[in-house]
Amino acid sequence: MPIVISLYDYTGNALIPWAELGYRCYAFDIQHDAHSRIYVGEGEINFINADLSSDDVLLKIADTDYDQAWNVAFLSAFPPCTDLSSAGARWWKSKSAVDPHFQDKAVSAVTGAVRLAELIGCPYYVENPVGAVSRLWRKPDHMFDPYEYGGYLPEDDSHPTYPDVIPPRDAYRKRTCLWTGGGFVMPEKQPVNYINVKVNRAEKGKGENFSPVSARTGGKSERTKNIRSATPRGFAIAVCQSNQHKEY
Repeated sequence: MPIVISLYDYTGNALIPWAELGYRCYAFDIQHDAHSRIYVGEGEINFINADLSSDDVLLKIADTDYDQAWNVAFLSAFPPCTDLSSAGARWWKSKSAVDPHFQDKAVSAVTGAVRLAELIGCPYYVENPVGAVSRLWRKPDHMFDPYEYGGYLPEDDSHPTYPDVIPPRDAYRKRTCLWTGGGFVMPEKQPVNYINVKVNRAEKGKGENFSPVSARTGGKSERTKNIRSATPRGFAIAVCQSNQHKEY
């Protein structure tokens, strides 16, 4: 049975379309319990606790320690963006004063995921918002906004985990970069109209249009981080359709 791996993945959204087709899927993230499993469609998603900042853990994944029938069909990765996203640029100077190498450490999660995918030898993408990765490493291969793939979701869609924050059909903007390889096929877009909300900023004294996800996810809580890093479900479906094994 082919396997799909997702790194730094708390929700497992990126894996659901693959599991529905019968793939055995593994979501690795430090927030998970030791090992839990859910069955989706004809397949399964295994949630594995893993400190992906450790090279030993990455090598363990590459060496098939988790599954003796390691036949990896695809890999996705969502490294933490807190120290890399342009949305947090106002704090870069103060963070640098504490640790001059804080962004180099953050970028290493991106490059480490790429090295793992290339070591395994499968199609892959590594995702991060617009920010410092392009400056510190290299330009992305592709860019997209979630609403551009909202057409892959049904018209009566509602987000299953964060319906109070993420609008139906992923109808929001969040410019996202992808670093890809291994024969990755960028899927065709099926856009829907995106939604804006008006937010009054006290320091400016006037309303401004924001993506609802940006407007509703202030602060540094784990929930906020998980919402911001949640894979757009329409994009996940599109990627699966474009990159699945045709013979499977």
